[in-house]
Amino acid sequence: MVEILLVTGSTRSGSTNTAALRTALEAAPDGVTVALYEGLAELPAFNPDQDTDSLPAPAAVLRGRIASADALLFCTPEYAGTLPGSFKNLLDWTVGGPEMHEKPVAWVNVAPEGRGNGASETLRTVLGYLSTDIVDAACVRLTVPRGAVGPDETIEDPQVREGLRDVLRTIAKHVAG
Repeated sequence: MVEILLVTGSTRSGSTNTAALRTALEAAPDGVTVALYEGLAELPAFNPDQDTDSLPAPAAVLRGRIASADALLFCTPEYAGTLPGSFKNLLDWTVGGPEMHEKPVAWVNVAPEGRGNGASETLRTVLGYLSTDIVDAACVRLTVPRGAVGPDETIEDPQVREGLRDVLRTIAKHVAG
């Protein structure tokens, strides 16, 4: 069984990014377990002076969740041509620990064509700096119009669901080697 931690880069309610990951919870193929990290808004601003053995509790939870997962799947919006500050803050909290080193990672870009590329490029740069194992075949665009998010905060579109299932399969296959 491969465990994949799903990490949203959005704190907005009704986010298509978070909806895509909630949908991935339902679409996980056999042999894959997924869990959604929902502590983004609780993380304090990164301070290197606090990056010690006694991390702030939200940062310790984040690192623990990453350490226990076999891989991570990110889905983040783009703000001002790059990653949202709160999501970059999350990544900053991982720099001082070993949890991300050689961890298989991928991302899904749900923005319309021509948008979200700055966030994806910046994410690739930061994840490269963290020495992660980027699973390129699982880094995809699955456009999700805002109106596609249902009242249960998931996406019913069968193509999006199958696309997410394929992403999870690809990551799991990579992890299994």
